[in-house]
Amino acid sequence: MLHRMALRVLPSLSLAVTEDTVRKQKRLVMFVPGLVAFGVYRLAKHLVPLTEPLVLLAVSSLVAMVTALLAYRVGRSASWPVIAREDSVRLLSWLAVWIGAVYGIQLSLLVLALLWIVGYSYLQHPDGPAMMAIIISSTAVARDAFEIGHVRKLTVMGRPFLTFPDGAALRALVQSRLAQVGLWGCVGLGVGGLMGLSGHAVADGQMAALAQLAGITIFGGLLALCAYFGGLRPSASWLETLKRTAPAELLKYWWWPGMAFAATYYLVVMGLVLFVGRQPGMATGLAVAGGAVVTAMMALYGYYLGHRRQVEDEQSPQLSSGMLRCPFVMGILGKSANAPGGMGELTGDMALSKTGSKG
Repeated sequence: MLHRMALRVLPSLSLAVTEDTVRKQKRLVMFVPGLVAFGVYRLAKHLVPLTEPLVLLAVSSLVAMVTALLAYRVGRSASWPVIAREDSVRLLSWLAVWIGAVYGIQLSLLVLALLWIVGYSYLQHPDGPAMMAIIISSTAVARDAFEIGHVRKLTVMGRPFLTFPDGAALRALVQSRLAQVGLWGCVGLGVGGLMGLSGHAVADGQMAALAQLAGITIFGGLLALCAYFGGLRPSASWLETLKRTAPAELLKYWWWPGMAFAATYYLVVMGLVLFVGRQPGMATGLAVAGGAVVTAMMALYGYYLGHRRQVEDEQSPQLSSGMLRCPFVMGILGKSANAPGGMGELTGDMALSKTGSKG
């Protein structure tokens, strides 16, 4: 789900996909696949055993894969022959497999785990959760694939983007800054592992899972925020930059994308354990391992987003008032009036800008 964070956290991408005309078209792009996915569910329940988790995930994955390609084409505003000529096979393969199939499975597991926590287990009442897993995953995939297609369209038209949300920049970062990234990842492994123990004293399976989820969400989000500052100003102390930021702004962005995506990833882990692994609950060992992986991933992603923000600052330092609508980092930078590296100079302009919606 790194592409989702990049599309909202990085100002250049956020501005491109939250323009009013784009958002209006995106609503329709999300609505239609939802209706189609409902029809697919109604048909599939008579043809295949959707009560089996692997079958459900396979159907959800297939629907999401087709949805991703079609939604990308709408965002791309081009015919398939043009797309085949101008877009690489690697890009289209990544879109179909990662944004479609894998992302669709992740979202389905997220839905199933969330419903299990509130007492609506797919294994006991399969129809409702199965339907929601297919529909919700397809609409979310359609939204993101459409936005990626729109970004690609603007790129072809000559509007440059320093970061494309396909993970290539993340791989380059890991290769060039392995020591720094590795340190944050190790901290994440330790913190997440400890938070996985938070449900150890709770006997009830669902309550124990809820306690584990809460601990990993809170500290995973906090570590992602700290790592973001570490990537944003690698030559300075991330703690000093954090201290210069208003508490209200820190709380706001600790929640999104920090806690929101830490919870999302851990719910996906829970879905794998409960429905693919057929476990009755989140055993302590599984919670420790899952929490360690999730928190380490959030630290890595936070550092990466900070680094890409730094790249945008260095190569495109003059930001338009529209660019300042980015809902994540611009608010932080606007409150960091005394931070090194030119952040203070942006404050006056930010005070005049309006913060946009997350779209």
